Amino acid sequence: MRTTHVKRAFKYRFYPTGAQAVELLRTFGCVRKVYNLALAVRSEAWGRQERVNYSQTSAMLTAWKKTEEFAYLNEVSCVPLQQALRHLQVAFTNFFDKRAKYPRFKSRKRSRRSAEYTTSAFRFRDGRLTLAKMDQPLDIVWSRPLPEGASPSTVTVSQDAAGRWYVSLLVEDPTVQRLPAADTAVGIDVGLDHLLTLSTGEKITNPRHEREDRARLAKAQRRLARKAKGDGANRAKARHKVAKVYARIADRRRDHLHKLTTRLVREHQTLVIEDLAVRNMVKNRSLARAVSDAAWSEFRSMLEYKAAWYGREVIAVDRWFPSSKLCSTCGAVRSGMPLHVRVWTCDGCGASHDRDVNAARNLLAVGLTVSVCGAGVRPQRSTSGGQSATKQKPPRREP
Repeated sequence: MRTTHVKRAFKYRFYPTGAQAVELLRTFGCVRKVYNLALAVRSEAWGRQERVNYSQTSAMLTAWKKTEEFAYLNEVSCVPLQQALRHLQVAFTNFFDKRAKYPRFKSRKRSRRSAEYTTSAFRFRDGRLTLAKMDQPLDIVWSRPLPEGASPSTVTVSQDAAGRWYVSLLVEDPTVQRLPAADTAVGIDVGLDHLLTLSTGEKITNPRHEREDRARLAKAQRRLARKAKGDGANRAKARHKVAKVYARIADRRRDHLHKLTTRLVREHQTLVIEDLAVRNMVKNRSLARAVSDAAWSEFRSMLEYKAAWYGREVIAVDRWFPSSKLCSTCGAVRSGMPLHVRVWTCDGCGASHDRDVNAARNLLAVGLTVSVCGAGVRPQRSTSGGQSATKQKPPRREP
């Protein structure tokens, strides 16, 4: 087994002291302010058909700190402020390369609270992490050990909507090893009744985490709706309770997907999925909640980066490939297939098919043409892992 050195983030929960919480909240606010100031300058320049780069905004930050209006920026570590400018530069690079929309301003209430520190702004010794401008190390709950001898290159501190504090340490993990090559391949069809259906015939139940907590969520949201917008403290408490329910749902969903994707990557060498347009699907008001709860995009992202770690291959088949309507036995294609039809019989060969199992088998068959014969590739989504096979025509039947 070959060792692959990968950059990996280890996220832990921590409990700051009162002084640390005040310092971090102040840092979050300064990071947001610097990001918005730089974005405003770059947007004005964009309107004049000029470009402002990171170096220019960095010089502007130095000038802002010397003014009376923004003198408070000197009270926090300068490193997270510089990192905010770098993040803005990445956002514009993605925009110019047509990988993302135009950068948006950060909101005090809705945007993620976070600050990134590089090696010059923190000290990590003997498992104790101390950030710049702080006298005491953070009280971190080490739920799992860091790789032996690992030293963080960056540290990101964040607070979620439920008020929980997290620290993420980016390290180079030498323990990630490529798995021995396997001779198995699997087609994976995602769904709502069953989260996954494999070409082997196995069906994995959709846990529907959001539906399980829907009553609790609705109760918390009703209480929030009854609070007047000017009632600051009570409304904040009600919003916090709603966020806690959402956090519980997201945590359980993410844990389930991690276990599922790790198992699939360990068991199979080639994994074939369908390149779905999830963003378009959630525009359907009847399916938006169920599709969001299934988290198909998050499943695909996890599958792809874990496959890259462990030497596996993920192939994404074109979304227009008629996997459900194509008979996996003879190759005949039905003219229509309503969603309520779960079992159907082929008119050509008389084979009876489970809709989802048949789709998974067809995905596997067309996906293997990429890894074995080399089909054409039409990428539908820019990702670090995974190929996208173009729409395949069904085989012609001999007369």
